[in-house]
Amino acid sequence: MKVILRKNFNQLGQVGNVVNVKEGFARNFLFPRQIALIANNSNLRALEEEKKQAVKKDAKNLELATALSVELGKVSVTIPVTVGEDEKIFGSVTTKMIADALKEKGHDIDHRKIEIEEPIKALGIYDVKVKIHAEVTATVKTWVVRD
Repeated sequence: MKVILRKNFNQLGQVGNVVNVKEGFARNFLFPRQIALIANNSNLRALEEEKKQAVKKDAKNLELATALSVELGKVSVTIPVTVGEDEKIFGSVTTKMIADALKEKGHDIDHRKIEIEEPIKALGIYDVKVKIHAEVTATVKTWVVRD
């Protein structure tokens, strides 16, 4: 039975591929999970339309991410921390702390998108990367200061 893949599937292929599978596998596994559709003309046309819409949506998301990246490049956040002897921080600055500081500045960024290369355990100025989109990364200047 020929089917059109709607989602990437490791054993079969990528989205849009027309593959030949056993009828039971298609009926019992692929169709209920909406991984594939029967390969006929109407489904092929619908898939092409979905691809066009996905390309438009991805281009719009990339444009928005680029604008947000430029905006975040101008932002710097200050993280007040408690320090002990030798200017050492108790613990370290986390992505959650940076996300909260960005939220106060008006940018709602998920803390999982913030990437800290090495743990921040001392006072100073750090450049922290924020992965906004698969292709767009912004840098936020982070000031770690005494509380």
